[in-house]
Amino acid sequence: MLPYQTLEEAAASLGRNLTLAETLWFKYSARKSDYILYCHNTLFLLVFYTITPLPYVIMELIRSKKIEKFKLQPNVKNSLADMLDCYKKVIYSFLTAVVPLQILSYPTVKMIGIRTNLPLPSSSEIFWQLLVYFVIEDYANYWLHRMLHQKWGYEKIHRVHHEYTAPIVFAAPYAHWAEIIILGFASFLGPLLVPGHMITFWLWFILRQMEAVETHSGYDFPWSPLKFIPFYGGAVFHDYHHFVGGKSQSNFASVFTYCDYIYGTDKGYRYMKEFGKTKEKLKQK
Repeated sequence: MLPYQTLEEAAASLGRNLTLAETLWFKYSARKSDYILYCHNTLFLLVFYTITPLPYVIMELIRSKKIEKFKLQPNVKNSLADMLDCYKKVIYSFLTAVVPLQILSYPTVKMIGIRTNLPLPSSSEIFWQLLVYFVIEDYANYWLHRMLHQKWGYEKIHRVHHEYTAPIVFAAPYAHWAEIIILGFASFLGPLLVPGHMITFWLWFILRQMEAVETHSGYDFPWSPLKFIPFYGGAVFHDYHHFVGGKSQSNFASVFTYCDYIYGTDKGYRYMKEFGKTKEKLKQK
């Protein structure tokens, strides 16, 4: 909750007029506790998990020939019933694992200093913090995910996520409750080490959710702006991990490709890509 009763008090405290964004933030958050603002994150996760996959769901149902050529595993077809079944299972996990985890983690959020007050962070501050969060999460996720592919971790926990050998958008967070907690730590590690504003915190989890949906979409569009991000793996990178299945010892990183390259866990994927390029050249001849 902001320590100001009026906009004038806030402006006097900052020694300047509030920006438009700060005015809107004041009007929205001034009478809300920090706990209520933190719980918004749970709502955002649910909303964006529901909305972001919808274009891919429509494409999967229409199966247009123009779109079909971009599907990574075109022989796999998913009905609306299949996708809704996955969605319902994820919502159940969300309510029984994610929501309690979000509630119980609030004292940690307060302790590390994620703030809700004014001034708001600049756009450049938000950008660099989000970039740091992505890098930290990607590195931590690589090792935790790799650990889950060890015999015990896979058989007891991670095999649930690999029920989909051809990923679908709603399967991005489809996992055993223990995996949600384990990999959730990787997502929380960035804000833990580099705490920022609550708005940055919200944006981080929203963007990470949207990225996970794209990674599990099963489609690889050459015009995607995400392809301009250095070392970005995307759907084609993670799809290979699912396609290989439980015995996969490749493509563990969640967002970027450099960890798998450095630690030598992308050799099968790189061979597959080179083999595909060779086949295309032979076809052209």
